[in-house]
Amino acid sequence: MLSKETQDRLCSEAQKAKQNSYSPYSKFRVGAALLTKSNKIYTGCNVENASYGGTICAERTAFVKAVSEGEKTFIAIAIAADPEEFVSPCGFCRQFMREFGTELIVYFTTPSGKSEVHTLKELLPFSFGPENLESK
Repeated sequence: MLSKETQDRLCSEAQKAKQNSYSPYSKFRVGAALLTKSNKIYTGCNVENASYGGTICAERTAFVKAVSEGEKTFIAIAIAADPEEFVSPCGFCRQFMREFGTELIVYFTTPSGKSEVHTLKELLPFSFGPENLESK
């Protein structure tokens, strides 16, 4: 687990990232903050598209930004949305995050500052990953 200070910082960054959401269709704003092994935080927000299929979630935005900057090892991600109930990553994002391992710590956070923590392994049991494609 992360220190309380790091967890609070990560959740705060996710809440800030949510402010940049481009969600004119669903009006459902989401922000994410991704902590790398090198202790950098990459943020992302959801970016909707009129064709819907072109929409990218906040979690994937943060991962793509980090990977495009050379990061490949991740510690934790915080996810923020507007409702006071916890919002978890969609199935597509869970599988996308799984590419980088199952031990990722995932924080759900609310505008009032409540949070809940899980591992990606808990959110995506019996997952399929890169090791399943290795030649035996």
